[in-house]
Amino acid sequence: QLQLVESGGGLVQPGGSLTLSCAASGFTLDDYAIGWFRQAPGKEREGVSSISPTGSSTYYDESVKGRFTISRDYAKNTVYLQMNNLQPEDTAVYFCAAREAEYGGYYYTEESEYKYWGQGTQVTVSS
Repeated sequence: QLQLVESGGGLVQPGGSLTLSCAASGFTLDDYAIGWFRQAPGKEREGVSSISPTGSSTYYDESVKGRFTISRDYAKNTVYLQMNNLQPEDTAVYFCAAREAEYGGYYYTEESEYKYWGQGTQVTVSS
């Protein structure tokens, strides 16, 4: 059974950091593009960051550029989202998603392009 599991969320003060993990089971992520999305209360889910299967190409939404870093560990079959200088507006449920990529250097930014989804992890930024 193909499954994605997010972890690493929690409560952090403004300016703090968290690292989210997206671990896959039932399949290897080597050929999959991964995206991180978030959904704040009362808002639609939005794309945050994406990474290609090779890791050579990455995407960041303007709202997180310079603060978030996406990476992947092939040995651990896991993708990470390092989040620094977190702000209250980053509060949301964060989801990771996966899909097989057309080629290794390609990533996807739209929610509809992804096939597999995790259950989400809550990130709350508050003093």
